[in-house]
Amino acid sequence: MRVALELVRPSSGTLYRRPQLTIGYMPQRLQLDPTFPLSVKRFLCFARKGCDTATLRTALKETGAEHVIDAAMQHLSGGELQRVLLSRALLRQPDLLVLDEPVQGVDVHGQVELYHLISNIRDERNCGVLMVSHDLHLVMAATDRVLCLNRHICCSGTPAVVTSDPEYLKMYGHLALYQHDRNHHHDHGGCSCD
Repeated sequence: MRVALELVRPSSGTLYRRPQLTIGYMPQRLQLDPTFPLSVKRFLCFARKGCDTATLRTALKETGAEHVIDAAMQHLSGGELQRVLLSRALLRQPDLLVLDEPVQGVDVHGQVELYHLISNIRDERNCGVLMVSHDLHLVMAATDRVLCLNRHICCSGTPAVVTSDPEYLKMYGHLALYQHDRNHHHDHGGCSCD
C-alpha cells in the first residue's frame, strides 16, 4: 500500500500509475490528542483547502455521518470515526480509494454496513477501491478481486479462485468461508424453509 501511495520506493519492479490519478486515502487509525479541541468540520477542512460547509456536509451525508459535523473528533464512536475518515478521502474526488483496514474499531453490524457503503460508493462514483483487511470472511464476501499476501503475493483472483489456490490452502487450511444459498428463505426461528 505504501508503494501504491508512493510513500515508499519499490525495492524491485516498476510502479505504473495512470497520469493525473487522484487517490483518496483512509488510514487504519487516527491518533488524536484528547486535549486538542478538533471538530469534525475543522478536521475535514484540513483535507481540502477552501472547502465550504455545504461540501463538507455532502461528503458526510454520503457516508451517513452528516449528524457529527460539529462533534469533537475525540468523542466519535468507532463507526462514526471511520465514516468521517472515509468522508475525508472522498473530498479529494478520488479515482482510487485506498482503504487501510476500513472497519477498524467497528462492531460486526457496523462492519457489514461499512462494506456495503464502500461498495455503493465504488458503484456510484465509478472509482476503484484498494483495500487492506485481515478479516477473511468479510473480504471474501465483499470484494471482486483478492491478492493474498504473505511477504509476497501468494495468490490472486476472484474470492472463489483464491480460496481454492494451493498457496492459500497451505496458509489457512480448509478454512470454511460461509456462502449463503439465496434459493430458500428462513422462518422467524432461523430454520431453513424451501
